[in-house]
Amino acid sequence: MTKAYLILIVSWLVPGAGHFLQKKIVKGVVFLSGILLMLTLGLIMEGKFYGLKPFHPLWVLGFLGDLGNGIFYFIIQLIGLGKGSIESVTFHYGTTYLVSAGLLNYLVALNAFDIARGKRK
Repeated sequence: MTKAYLILIVSWLVPGAGHFLQKKIVKGVVFLSGILLMLTLGLIMEGKFYGLKPFHPLWVLGFLGDLGNGIFYFIIQLIGLGKGSIESVTFHYGTTYLVSAGLLNYLVALNAFDIARGKRK
């Protein structure tokens, strides 16, 4: 069971990594490339990551969604991207893509966890 929780954490940190560790290469490639594509499109559309400054429940949910991007969330923050530009026509779409990528990664990590527990194939 400890292995399953380790796979859950690794899969959250790097999308698809839990599937790679379990020899599910095709799934891992699809999940990793899909989530990276969503992140890239969100950044190109000048979306922003949610923060915790205005402590509002919807902002907290947005922040938790963004945090689902794992290590990429921290890398993008360190580089200085993900600040968004409200003047951009695609700002809201980009922000939605960034949150959606994180939420999708949570589902991918849970799928890897279920495979490690023997609940799925």
